Amino acid sequence: MEKLAQASEALERLIKIVQTLRGPDGCEWDRAQTSKSLRPYLLEEAYEVIESINEEDPQKIKEELGDLLLHIVFQAELGNDNQEFHLAESINYISDKLVRRHPHVFSNTQVRDLKDIKRNWEEIKKAEGRKSLMEGLPKSLPALLQARRIQERAAEVNFEWDDIKFVWEKLSEEIDELKEAVAEKDLDKIEDEMGDVLFSIVNLSRFLKTNPEEALKRTNKKFINRFKQIENHLEARGLAFSDMSLDDLDAIWEQIKKDEKI
Repeated sequence: MEKLAQASEALERLIKIVQTLRGPDGCEWDRAQTSKSLRPYLLEEAYEVIESINEEDPQKIKEELGDLLLHIVFQAELGNDNQEFHLAESINYISDKLVRRHPHVFSNTQVRDLKDIKRNWEEIKKAEGRKSLMEGLPKSLPALLQARRIQERAAEVNFEWDDIKFVWEKLSEEIDELKEAVAEKDLDKIEDEMGDVLFSIVNLSRFLKTNPEEALKRTNKKFINRFKQIENHLEARGLAFSDMSLDDLDAIWEQIKKDEKI
């Protein structure tokens, strides 16, 4: 209970600091902010939390969670200033929802396995008024993450293949259709078929227990690091990209890859 009391005291201190910053004698910048003006910063802080988790850096996770919490408190204070809602209402909302959606923990509902838990979860969400499993997916989610969440929700009601071989077959089918669209030089159809290929790739990653968003970020980082090494290689020899053929650059690239494995 001591840690809980400390957290409560710390949260109250943060709320008071934000209120002071937005008060008459506070900061002009903080007073000028709106829910919409803070959107990019909120998103940025959320990504920085994810990055610190990926780096497995507890100190950084602690700090980034604090930055994210500031934005949560700030948004709640804006709601309070506009007499729309208070932070306590947000906290009580999620607390009530967690209790309601876990009857096997907070009441006498009996479950045998994860399948029962998922079934109860969906029944409770329907009782709350959700008409479709696809409702509630944020439109602003990165497309790869959104695709994964769509597929996960469909899988909750067993709308998915039971063998990865069908996923491979679907991916091959979508790639063939993309090739056909490219041959027809139909830009609208190419975009449509490219989307189908990417959606199938996301499904494959899900079956392989990998996160497509993180996998692509990993590849992006790897490409950037290797490209910088090419730049360093050319600079050290007084050369520019324009001095090199694609074959020359590819040879350097392959050597960099070999060196990484040593």
